[in-house]
Amino acid sequence: MSGARVLVVSVGAVRPLNWRGRAVASGIGKTPVDGPVEVARLGLTGDEQGDRKNHGGPDKAVLLYPSEHYDAWAQRVGPLTRPAFGENLTISGILESDAVLGSVYAIGTVVLQVTQPRRPCYKLAAHHGIPDMAVITQQSGRTGFYCRVLRPGRLRAGDRIDRLFRPGHGITAAEAHRVVNVDRADRAAALRLLDHPDALPASWAGLLRKRLDGHLDDQTNRLHGSATVTPDTTKESA
Repeated sequence: MSGARVLVVSVGAVRPLNWRGRAVASGIGKTPVDGPVEVARLGLTGDEQGDRKNHGGPDKAVLLYPSEHYDAWAQRVGPLTRPAFGENLTISGILESDAVLGSVYAIGTVVLQVTQPRRPCYKLAAHHGIPDMAVITQQSGRTGFYCRVLRPGRLRAGDRIDRLFRPGHGITAAEAHRVVNVDRADRAAALRLLDHPDALPASWAGLLRKRLDGHLDDQTNRLHGSATVTPDTTKESA
């Protein structure tokens, strides 16, 4: 946690992306901002989401992405310019494996609380022009994580990130992502997560309960943007 800070602050307007011959609206293409930025309950001033059902809202108000991942991406897909993953805050010093769900951080005059890892979707593929980018991101675990805004205020690139609180349950964004999105047959891990249902988004707790009852959710639409393409095969046997 020592030395964690914000490297880049970014916002973006909704623009059309081309995906499989159709236009989809997305705010994933963001631009770095110089100087302080206002952060309200629903996110940064000037930031927009094209799909308000699956993006944005109070529990996904701010997306953080570890800068440490960019070297690994350069080896896999080539150099990427931050913010390549639609993040609002490109940070250093906190990985998904460090971010315990419910942890509280102070940045500038803003106070954020970690809510969930990002679930990669096909708009990452459309943004990068790499058809399987969402699948690669999901398999890698380099997803980034969302926060809610507990105290609005201002922040800027260069601000230190100070942890104010860390829950004792120890469920990290990395573990929640692994269980919910990747190792979907890991019943023991699903039960461990459900021992702390308040740490998870309510929809995720419901999804895990259904999965334990034998109803495996379909990830095709999220990852590929179409129910007609071949689903990914990421460790998802029931």
